[in-house]
Amino acid sequence: MGKNIFLRVGMTLALSASMAAGATLTKPAVAEAGWGNIVGAVVGGAVAASEMNKQIKYYNGTEEGRQALFQELKEKYGVYYGEARNEQLRRIFSNLTSAIGATDATVYDRPYNYFINNEESFNAFCTLGHNMSVNVGLYDYLTSEDEIAVVLAHEMGHGQKDHPAKGMKKSLGPAILASATGTVLGAIAANIWSGQGLTKPMEWEADNLAFEYISHSNYNPGATAAVWQRLIDLEGNNGSNVFAIMSGAADHPSNTARRDNYAKKLTEMSGGRVAVDNGTLRINKKEFVVPAPVGNMTSAERTYFVMGNLAAAYKNGHAASDAYADGNTVMLGAQPIMTAASGDRSAAEIAALLNQIK
Repeated sequence: MGKNIFLRVGMTLALSASMAAGATLTKPAVAEAGWGNIVGAVVGGAVAASEMNKQIKYYNGTEEGRQALFQELKEKYGVYYGEARNEQLRRIFSNLTSAIGATDATVYDRPYNYFINNEESFNAFCTLGHNMSVNVGLYDYLTSEDEIAVVLAHEMGHGQKDHPAKGMKKSLGPAILASATGTVLGAIAANIWSGQGLTKPMEWEADNLAFEYISHSNYNPGATAAVWQRLIDLEGNNGSNVFAIMSGAADHPSNTARRDNYAKKLTEMSGGRVAVDNGTLRINKKEFVVPAPVGNMTSAERTYFVMGNLAAAYKNGHAASDAYADGNTVMLGAQPIMTAASGDRSAAEIAALLNQIK
């Protein structure tokens, strides 16, 4: 089988009306030639659908196919070679693969291929064959490794549940069955990285899996909510003109809904003790802190990072210990909670308050 799916002509779907004319069919109120065209399209579409499934299986389920697709992606988008970001990407994938493997060993069956491409928009994607790529433009908006890890965990959630293949079949199937024109490979090539066919339930499933993966890693679970707060701060609740990541389409969850879903999970992780109420972080329903903005991070975004540290402290039993100040960092047992910055109260004051209300 040829490797270059973007240059291959593929199988022609068109079947002539004369091929269907041999069938004995009668249909009132349908012209003979018109009915023949309909039958030809249906038969051709069925053949095309079978070919589509074979091709998707090849690129998604065979090592030869997925490696061929990976090379095509690199040729199409270009490869970014900056060592610092590539080293970070390798570290993130190593950490997330181990985190996924803690509950889903199938991640080792098709190890993820990944690279940073030269596209300058904010995006990342997972397509057939566990092939993933991150636009270099994403780094213009996200500087926290924890938040980048959340984006990639979401995409790996899609990959683990085979959403790219399912979505492609869903989006291409009706078109192929309805029209016997064009080529199967051309249709696959045009949709290989578009994310078409991903549904709202798939997006929620990938979001929830991302939380599970991050919770089994060394990343701050609060980054799951923080990254969505960051997108809200940058573009509003559900804009889609600038950010393609994790889809902002109308049939997908809003940024706010996704942030709040993660905030709820963080509250549950803390045993119901920690919550965010109108920008105020509360412990046992008592006001704890409203973190000051730091650098390009708003107060709201930073609040979820502190919330994640507290949730982890409760989950892992650190809250049984006393809080204390280690320099400018508030510690709860062995768990760092927050580092006091300009505009915050001192670490000693925050630790004292934490001991009163935890």
